[in-house]
Amino acid sequence: MLILKRFKLCHHLRSIRYLSSERKVVFSGIQPTGSIHLGNYFGAIQQWIRFQNDPSRHCIFSVVDLHSITLTQEPEKLRQHIRLLVASLLACGIDAEKCILFQQSSVTEHALLCWVLGCLTTMSKLSFLPQYREKSANLKSIPFGIYVYPVLQTADIILYKSDEVPVGDDQWPHLNYARELTEKFNYKFGKIFPIPKAIIDKDSHSKRIKSLRNPEKKMSKSDSDPKSRINLDDDSDAIRGKVMKAVTDHNSRVTFNLEERPGVSNLLILHSLTSGVPIDKICEESSHLTTAEYKQVVAECIIEHLTPIRKKLIEVLDDKLYVEEILRKGSLKANQIATTTMDEVKKAIGFSII
Repeated sequence: MLILKRFKLCHHLRSIRYLSSERKVVFSGIQPTGSIHLGNYFGAIQQWIRFQNDPSRHCIFSVVDLHSITLTQEPEKLRQHIRLLVASLLACGIDAEKCILFQQSSVTEHALLCWVLGCLTTMSKLSFLPQYREKSANLKSIPFGIYVYPVLQTADIILYKSDEVPVGDDQWPHLNYARELTEKFNYKFGKIFPIPKAIIDKDSHSKRIKSLRNPEKKMSKSDSDPKSRINLDDDSDAIRGKVMKAVTDHNSRVTFNLEERPGVSNLLILHSLTSGVPIDKICEESSHLTTAEYKQVVAECIIEHLTPIRKKLIEVLDDKLYVEEILRKGSLKANQIATTTMDEVKKAIGFSII
């Protein structure tokens, strides 16, 4: 009994290092559903890198594999996707020494807290959220996981007592739900969790990367046309081919207008993000080019930006044990926090008999 108490004390003291700091805790997750594309890279990962390098923040990033099985996954493909995702994050600049990077399913407290929170919500409430409506639209039989996805998402966030959560425009309803559910728990059982706040990326262009084949839609992994997106692991020839086939319009001039010329504007955004040059200056310097000629410039700029990332990605994937070790260490750190939090939750709701 004495040994057990000492273990719990040491375990608690280790977790305090993360939870009692004056730094704000930032949580974000990404699903292992295939290669990372430029929309993910500029819309989320570059923001993660800025946060991990911010001394006022402590970042916790999760490979949310529990969320990925909401719809059926092939086990071998899922294993490959987890490995590829972690390698891609590391290649982009995520530093496991500056943040906690871990695999969601390796911390069982996510599922336990999800159950506790699920008992505080209703099916009717969940059925009105975008996640349910979007994913159930074309399904005859709706898996239970689609309903509880937002509950698990809430558990992911508050398990680490997160202060801030990066969100895109389409994620507002789910964060609002997470805030409501957290407030409901705190009201019923005592204030254990901070109410998470949204972080909005001030760079609006990074959130506006569209499909190369249909610039009215976001660039997405789920698009059936692989030419619609540029992946970080695409080689130079693949990138050139995709950019050259990008949908534009009948106007051959290079001008920026999101409403009237979404295709060309999308290429200008990609060019600006990969080069660091403002869009106005790019338009001025490209005024003598046709859109066909301009596509070649964009392709080479993207290739130049992604080449060192792709090289690093290949190096990481070649080291069979590196990714496994990164996830193992990250899961140990995440578990320290999660166990301490769940001890508080169990005591608050009556699970603890002491």
